[in-house]
Amino acid sequence: MVHVYRPLPVERLKLLVFDLDGTLIDSAQDLCNSVNAALGQFNRGPMPDPAIAGFVGNGAPMLMRRSLAMADGLAPEQVDENLLSEAYAFFLQYYREHKLDFTYAYDGVVEALAALKELHDAAGTPRTMAVLTNKPVRPARGICEGLGMADYFLHIYGGDSFPVKKPDPFGLRSLMEETGSSPDETVMIGDSQVDVATARNAGAWSIGCAFGFGVPTLMDHKPDVLVDRASDWTAALNPAKPCPAKP
Repeated sequence: MVHVYRPLPVERLKLLVFDLDGTLIDSAQDLCNSVNAALGQFNRGPMPDPAIAGFVGNGAPMLMRRSLAMADGLAPEQVDENLLSEAYAFFLQYYREHKLDFTYAYDGVVEALAALKELHDAAGTPRTMAVLTNKPVRPARGICEGLGMADYFLHIYGGDSFPVKKPDPFGLRSLMEETGSSPDETVMIGDSQVDVATARNAGAWSIGCAFGFGVPTLMDHKPDVLVDRASDWTAALNPAKPCPAKP
């Protein structure tokens, strides 16, 4: 189902930018396994998967920082920086090797991407699709390639592709500049308040996904449109059948 809070100018949209974790893919198990492998390497016991998954969205360094803090009963800013550096390096190496052990595309994602590729703007121009994630770019691209999604995207950018991460709008604005798209012609699609805030900070539109990791905080920054599943993207972005706003 599509829930519209502010109608999108679907006929004008040229650039569709997707988050990755919790939006295109369910990567929770591999991320949790990698974090717990790193914790074990540094003599910390495993943390519950749901707690670790709740830390996803602000980049891998913050994921590891929060997990170490939880393991040691500290605030994130109290984590020893040398320990964090070593644990993050271990996490990253482990994750690169295990990123596709359990990770999969959500139901309907590949089909929705194929359908969106066929939807044009009002001028008949095919829309451009891209990925902007806070996950490091190498595993992000490897996952998209491994799951057969990479060819749908002009660019796949990660948390280390730019000097700053979402919700800073730098990455999204860079994509706009590269594709010649204005904020009013751009929509950010993601599962968390980080993605909605990124869109707001860039002056772009937002679609929230109510099936990902970030659902508990998603409505902290209400998206313009909320979808219940990936297959709803096509309905939300079809210029021939615009969705009415909620009364």
